[in-house]
Amino acid sequence: MNEVATVATVNDAIFMTENIWIMISAMLVFIMGLGFACVEAGLVRAKCSANVAFKNIAVPAIGITMYALLGFGLMYPGTFNGILGFAGFGIGDWANPANFTAAYNGHFTLFTDWLFQAMFAATAATIVSGAVAERVKLNSFLVFTIAYVALVYPVVGSWTWGGGWLSTFGAHGFHDLAGSTLVHSVGGWAALAGVMILGPRIGKYVGGKVHAIPAHNIPLATIGVFMLWFGWWGFNAGSALNGDPKATSWILVTTNLAAVAGIITATLTSWIVSKKPDATMALNGCLAGLVAITAGADVVTPLSSWIIGAIAGVLVVGAVFMFDRLHLDDPVGALSVHLVNGVWGTLAVGIFDITGDYTLGTQAVGVLAYAVPCFAAASLIFFIIKKTMGLRVTEKQELRGLDQAEHGQEAYSGFQIFSNM
Repeated sequence: MNEVATVATVNDAIFMTENIWIMISAMLVFIMGLGFACVEAGLVRAKCSANVAFKNIAVPAIGITMYALLGFGLMYPGTFNGILGFAGFGIGDWANPANFTAAYNGHFTLFTDWLFQAMFAATAATIVSGAVAERVKLNSFLVFTIAYVALVYPVVGSWTWGGGWLSTFGAHGFHDLAGSTLVHSVGGWAALAGVMILGPRIGKYVGGKVHAIPAHNIPLATIGVFMLWFGWWGFNAGSALNGDPKATSWILVTTNLAAVAGIITATLTSWIVSKKPDATMALNGCLAGLVAITAGADVVTPLSSWIIGAIAGVLVVGAVFMFDRLHLDDPVGALSVHLVNGVWGTLAVGIFDITGDYTLGTQAVGVLAYAVPCFAAASLIFFIIKKTMGLRVTEKQELRGLDQAEHGQEAYSGFQIFSNM
């Protein structure tokens, strides 16, 4: 009898500990919103920084609300056909007391589950915000956020994390631990659609040449990167969805090794190409390494994680130049960080996996399975918005700056701002 009681007590303690760990991880992911706000505000011009800050507080408000109303039921529909299912509106069966015990899934409660996943939903739309900065209409962007987070993100997310067709594809399914594809590429493909439909900022590409539009506050962007890096500890390690010491510590080690590798190689690459070390490239190199390791942090060795991050650092620099050659104007490098390295990190699982479960072919299928519908859906949403309510601000508003044009406010009210354009 005493042995049974002891086992029950130990199991309860484990459940409580794991539940607390996932809640802490959700808090860390929430902090990433501050990181995104600082990075984007720092990398745009001063005259648009308040607008960017506003979008970064509006996106989680919209994203979390839509995920509570609709998204959670679409992303985790229970038994379904593997493509589209719906468990109902709201946050599951919260009236059932069993959903707040180990009976829910053995590791955490229903509300803890929802809270952690809701933080991810808000992140996908935040990625789009930076790519379309300085020229997108605020109300149009918010409408896009509602549609994308409420419908597109949860439906495609259900294909893997919700037990859909990709979770069983091939021998062991498509593997994406914390969202190199499901979060970062899903946001990246939408960002690409937005950039293509919006067009570049005024003066960015003139006479066939690329004209740099420098960031206005590198220290602020640096603070943002450190906040994102810190939040990524919960983003990746929390995605183990348990408190197993080996799993979580393993993920934290591989995550951080990839980040530092990205910084080193992005710095060296930009130094070689531009003859000077570019601070923005170093910052984006860190984020590129983090994005790339997010898919396979649990199934690669520490050495492999460093290699994955190192390649990501080179890719992010090359991608910035590539997108400029294609006249795809991305003020913060979101496409290079999240799209390019989301794809790379997902494929890297098939190359460096130590379990033998995940193949390059299966990972490539997963990349394509998300690329086509996400890009198509985002393009359709942006196109409809453009034809109905308009997508881009006027030339006069853009030149004035979106802080004044959209908000009637300035980020640096009372200070003299010298603008390069």
